[in-house]
Amino acid sequence: MRNRFDIQLDQLNTELIMMGSLIEASINKAIKALIEQDKDLAKQVMQGDREVDEKEKEIESLCLKLLLQQQPVAKDLRLISAALKMITDMERIGDQAADISEIAVYLSEGPFIKKLETIPQMAKETIKMVSGSIDAFVRKDLDLVESVIAADDTVDDLFVVVKDDLFQMIRENPDNGGQAMDLLMIAKYLERIGDHATNIAEWVKFSITGKHVGADYA
Repeated sequence: MRNRFDIQLDQLNTELIMMGSLIEASINKAIKALIEQDKDLAKQVMQGDREVDEKEKEIESLCLKLLLQQQPVAKDLRLISAALKMITDMERIGDQAADISEIAVYLSEGPFIKKLETIPQMAKETIKMVSGSIDAFVRKDLDLVESVIAADDTVDDLFVVVKDDLFQMIRENPDNGGQAMDLLMIAKYLERIGDHATNIAEWVKFSITGKHVGADYA
């Protein structure tokens, strides 16, 4: 029985890695669509969000099967419970990549009011956080967990840079207001993705240590 249980736990790790790859790709494509003003790619990300939702359901079903059909010890129970919490944050990350893509469609119609530099940097950092949090779960790596949590400060600092730059542009020319608010919303979505990656990392810590001190992000 235990051998079968361990095989299913390995499957859980594999499914989480696959879901992580999906959302990382979604963020990458969303920002690429924004920068290159590629409406078709943006729509592809929006349509692909259904695949993330389906993967969440598959992992949820596997977790419930592990809980109901097996007899997990406390450590295994923490791991499965953490996975159920993680996929909720991962699904929300997918939603936010789709939201970024939706705005990218609108912004594909005309020139940008400024060169996009900090937003792609934010995206790069959030992707590293998402990847790191899932790797930490699979590897049971507390040092990587702490690295992900610490990286959220970098994302927050970059958001402040974007916000200050855009507000300055609005002050200098109110006609920039509409696009500036769209770009600020994209930066806010990226900041929230960083928050969700932090939340995932906190649940990974719980799966390893049994302690959870983080907050759930809506």
